[in-house]
Order: sequence, then C-alpha cells, then structure tokens
Amino acid sequence: MKRAIAALAGAVSILSPAALAAGERVPIAVAGFDYSDSSGEARDRQGEHQARLEAFVHALRRDLAKSSRYRVVELECPPASCSAGRMTPAELLDVARRAGARLLLYGGIHKMSSLVQFGKAEAVDLAADKVVFDRLISFRGDSEDAWRHAESFLARELIAADLSR
Repeated sequence: MKRAIAALAGAVSILSPAALAAGERVPIAVAGFDYSDSSGEARDRQGEHQARLEAFVHALRRDLAKSSRYRVVELECPPASCSAGRMTPAELLDVARRAGARLLLYGGIHKMSSLVQFGKAEAVDLAADKVVFDRLISFRGDSEDAWRHAESFLARELIAADLSR
C-alpha cells in the first residue's frame, strides 16, 4: 500500500491544470481505502474489517458532501478495484479526471495491534499537480465507535482545510 501511495503522489506531474470558479464547491473524488492487518490476532476478522472500512469510506463521502466546501463525485472503476492499492497510480488519476474531480482523496487503514490502528489519507490537487493534504491519524480500539470517531475526525480535518488554493 505504501508503494502505491508514493507512486500515486509521484504520478501527479502528468496532469493538466483545470480552473475552478470562485465560490464553487470543490469536486472531490474519494477512492476506496485499503486495509492491512499485522496485529496477529488469532480470530479472523477480515469480513468485519471490510464492512467497517466500507462504512468508513461511505461516511467520509457523506460528511464531505454535506459540507459547503466539497461536491463529491463518483469514481467509475471495475468492481472492488477503486483504491490506490488495487490500481496503478496512472489509472486512479485518470479515473478521477474522467469523473470531473479537482481533488482525489485516497488512503488506507493499518491495524498494528488489537488496540492500535493507523489511518493515512492524502489528497491530490489534480489542477495544481501536487499533494495538498497528507494526514496520519491513529485511533484506539477496533470497534464501530472507534472507526466512526476516526472518520469523523478525518472529515473535520478535510472540511477545515482549504484545499482549493
């Protein structure tokens, strides 16, 4: 996942600039997030984690769409492949451009232990050809509440950031 994200950030130089009218909500595409688990827990929780990850991304899209800053645009990708870890950087950037996005948000969650998880989120400004948002968050626990809290924090960070500059 780390290599794909680094490659995606490096691939933005191939993009062409685009204009955004003043006062218009910024079109943002939110790619699916990737998940990895190196906790070594004995119980297989892959299905549970996939459901939480999908709920996390859905809530992130919903919260950004409810803000006055962003207009969420849908990415059209082959089933189960619309993430930085499952597509090449060039493919993901191309899909975001075709969707009419000005920003592309992507990232992932890594479960380090039964108590600690990390989230990484980056946003690429497709008009300026650069990463304009880069956050590493950590959260405690592996419950629906812990995941909701992490998503809510990330959404507030994105809404507070002025990524349209």
